[in-house]
This record gives sequence, structure tokens and C-alpha cells, in this order.
Amino acid sequence: MDRKKEMQENMSRFQKIAEKLDAYGLDAMMVTSAPNRLYAAEFASSAGMAIVTKKGSWFFTDSRYIEVARKRIQGAEIGQNTTKVSLTDLANQVIAEQGVKKLGFEDAYATVSAYNTWKEKLRGCELVPATELLMELRCVKDEKEIETLIAAQRIAEKALVDVLDFIKPGKTEKEISAYLQYRMLCHGAEKNSFDPIVVSGPNGSMPHGVPSDKPVAEGEFITMDFGCVLNGYCSDMTRTVAVGYVTEEMDKVYHTVLKAQKAGMDTAKAGVLGKVIHEAAAKVIADAGYGEYFGHGFGHGLGVEVHEGLGAAPTSDKPLPAGAVVSAEPGIYIPGKFGVRIEDIMIIGETGSRSIMEAPKELLILK
Repeated sequence: MDRKKEMQENMSRFQKIAEKLDAYGLDAMMVTSAPNRLYAAEFASSAGMAIVTKKGSWFFTDSRYIEVARKRIQGAEIGQNTTKVSLTDLANQVIAEQGVKKLGFEDAYATVSAYNTWKEKLRGCELVPATELLMELRCVKDEKEIETLIAAQRIAEKALVDVLDFIKPGKTEKEISAYLQYRMLCHGAEKNSFDPIVVSGPNGSMPHGVPSDKPVAEGEFITMDFGCVLNGYCSDMTRTVAVGYVTEEMDKVYHTVLKAQKAGMDTAKAGVLGKVIHEAAAKVIADAGYGEYFGHGFGHGLGVEVHEGLGAAPTSDKPLPAGAVVSAEPGIYIPGKFGVRIEDIMIIGETGSRSIMEAPKELLILK
């Protein structure tokens, strides 16, 4: 590891935010949303605020979290808000002491009510929309983040192994979904990344279909899209399996999706536009005659939120940086028949991409 990269890896997230302030014309950054507080402080709480300046950082929270915050948070002074001393009161102290004139805030997360409160109560400074400062940092994962994402992914993969033994004709989509969630928790997950998608047969043509009371049957595909949270970071994966047997068309569609995923992942590397990755996969599907049945993007960013940062969709017109973590999930969805989606998670590198998945992708027919 070169010296510059080593220094970056050893910096706290607060320091990384502080380094970006000048580039965004800010004296300080106010961090208020749960995902960004988790990223900045490496500490999960349902309430709080961080203020980051070039000279120091502050993290404020209430009595529910203050003791743990003081033990766990590094690189910031810790303060407690109460019924008499609000978060904006504490923020005003920092603003005055540090001479903050331009204060960045998370415009993409703030409610109108919160913005109006800050505008009224934060004194002597201008509120500047600056969500992009945090998104720029979150887009590039450090080694600790990647290790956590991989660990979360292994939990989901263990649950997949478990559920494959559970699936039998007659089991309902809801039962399969419930079992997936149960097994992820048993393997150490904190919670779901999102509500699992488990759809079978004709329901599989709905990319974000909701598990129903429909029993699975022989000759059907089952698409399972699921993930879990570990230490605040999300896993996400999709596998489509068959029950009993597949038709010639089902086999063709499955392998077309698999080929499209490989084409997208082979195209992915630092500096490539997200839409170029999508187009590589979409071309494979279109050339096979199924272009009208692939309507969503190839992939999305992943981290402390299941959708974050830069992705690989038709509208993704920014180059992906090295260290970005992006899903690779093309699909074909034929109304009234079935659907197929295969999803891996890839890390973007300087010369290519690598999958963090270990779960196999060959067509699996459950007997």
C-alpha cells in the first residue's frame, strides 16, 4: 500500500469529511440523517447530529445513546442534548466557537420541517446543500467497509443454502420468505436490508413482486432477492432456481441473463460510465430477443443503505471510481410466464471488477 493510500485508510471518517470542506466551499458540515451519522461516526443511533469542521468534530446524541457513544466514537467530542438543551443549541455553540459562516447540510435527506427549524434556529451561518460531499465519500469503500459487506454477504449466502433444502412443491412464497429471514437472523444478521422478494411462476415477471400465499409448483422458477444488515452495512443478492424441471425457453432465458450479467461485469472498471456497463448487459438480452423484457437498471450502489451512491443504469452518466461497490442484476421478465434475475455484488477496481459472492450461479433445478 502506498503512503498516501495508507494515510487515507488510517483517517477517521470525520477527518475525511473535513478534508472535503474546502472543495465544497464550506466551513463545516452538519450530519443529521441516520445513514450518514452511521457512516461518519461508525456508530448507529436513531437520533443525533454531528458537526465537522477543519479544526475538529462534534457528535451530539441523547441519554439513550450517550454512554455507548462516549465509549465507541473516535475522533469527535461527544455532547448530550436534553429537554432543555436542544441539538440546535449545541450546534450553535460550535458555529459560534468555530466561526462557521457556511454550513453544509444533507438536502437529499432533510424534511421541509427540519430545514425550516435549522433556518430559524441556527445563527450566524448560511445553510448550503451538500449531500454530495458525503455521497462522494460513501461511494468509495475502505477496506473495513468491504470486509463488513463481505461478512454480511456470507450470512445471506448461508441462508440461501438453508432455504434450498426448505423449498418443496406446496411451500408458499410467504413461507420461503419467512424462512430466509429467520435463517439470516440465526446466522448473525441484525435485520433485513429490505423486505425479501420471493416470487414464483407467473409472479416472477414482477421484478419487485411481494411474496404471496401462492404455493410453488414443479416446472416453475422461484426468484429470491434478499439481504441482511451487519454492523450497519447491507448485503443484497438474487438467485433464481427451478423446481422439478425447466422448459427449453426457461433454460434459454436463464442462460441469457447469466451471459448478460457477465458482459456487464466484464465491462465494469474504474472510469467507465455506469450506463456503459448497463448497455453491455442490455445488448446481450436484446440480441437474444428479450430486450423488451428488461426494464430496470443493471445495478445500484450498496453500503450503509441498500441503494446508495453511483450505479449502473441507463441514466448513470458518471464514471465509477475504484472502490465503488455496485450490484450486477440483469433480468428478463415475461408477463404471464416467469422471470429470471441473477444478482451479485461487485467491487470496482482500476482494471476490472471482482464479485464478492461465493454462491454458485449455474442453473439449479431442485428435485
